[in-house]
Amino acid sequence: MRRTLLCFMSLTLAASAADLNWSRLPPIPDQRGFAGSFAGVSNGALIVAGGTHFIDKMPWEGGTKVWYDTIHELKSPDGEWKVIGKLPKPNGYGVSLTTADGFLIVGGGNATEHFREVFWVGKDTKLPPLPKPCAFMAGCVLDDVIYIAGGIETPSATSAMNTFWALDLKKTDGKWQELPPCPGKPRILACMAAADGAVHLFSGAALHADKDGKPERAWLNDAWRYKPVTGWEKLPDMPRVSVAAPNPAPVVDGKILIIGGDDGANVNFEPKDRHPGFPRDILAFDLKAQSWSKAGEVPFSLVTTNAVLWNGQIVIPGGEARPGVRSPQVWAAPLK
Repeated sequence: MRRTLLCFMSLTLAASAADLNWSRLPPIPDQRGFAGSFAGVSNGALIVAGGTHFIDKMPWEGGTKVWYDTIHELKSPDGEWKVIGKLPKPNGYGVSLTTADGFLIVGGGNATEHFREVFWVGKDTKLPPLPKPCAFMAGCVLDDVIYIAGGIETPSATSAMNTFWALDLKKTDGKWQELPPCPGKPRILACMAAADGAVHLFSGAALHADKDGKPERAWLNDAWRYKPVTGWEKLPDMPRVSVAAPNPAPVVDGKILIIGGDDGANVNFEPKDRHPGFPRDILAFDLKAQSWSKAGEVPFSLVTTNAVLWNGQIVIPGGEARPGVRSPQVWAAPLK
């Protein structure tokens, strides 16, 4: 049976979350960097693909968000990034997962539409498309089964999808299953992790229409666990909201680590160009004690990005440093 590499499910590590020593790897070769990009490992190399940034003005100044299709590759931590190809189309804000069979991309979208496609990066083989177009969702892999929760079907949606889908990679003719959704509010930009035979879902934001009919967020700090045999179970609430934290959340020394994330405290901060960034503390959920604690801080403020296990390190490649501002920085913390 194949063994899934992603989601840090089976790591038994001596290092504690508070002991993680973060340093920079070579930055992504783009001056602005990207948010909403896809990241994973393929043939031993770190891959970062797609994503968005603003090229002329900030969003509050009427700036244009541009989607990209570039695939960047870093073969070694001390190497140089190279452009190795393009995605089928510009894409961002979907789910990216690394498995024993390679690096795959699930859904995502652009300014006008969201996608159903599910495909391996660098391979011609495609997987069954999602039941509906979806972006801004969360995902992880447990026992070679992909799980996808929430998201929105269209870029202008004012409510999140109340969905929970699964695809068994062990079945060559597998199809997406629609499972009972999380009992909490439907959400976008949640954080997921697979550990101890269960899928864990944390935080995110619910959506509703404001007085002008535009999507407005309701910030969530709840936590849930799904076991394939017994279904959903409520977990203790998080100490704070953590929207768009790096996904899937790594598991270190029996604890799921929620790294930073947006707590919503500065959502209306003015002036916008002096926004202080997002929280830098790590929230740790102890799987055995079923309790929360804080486990140090990170030297960066990055959301709408990924957490990738590569060369014995947790790697956070790029992301949004503060509203409208992306970062090309790539941070890594050894696990030994």
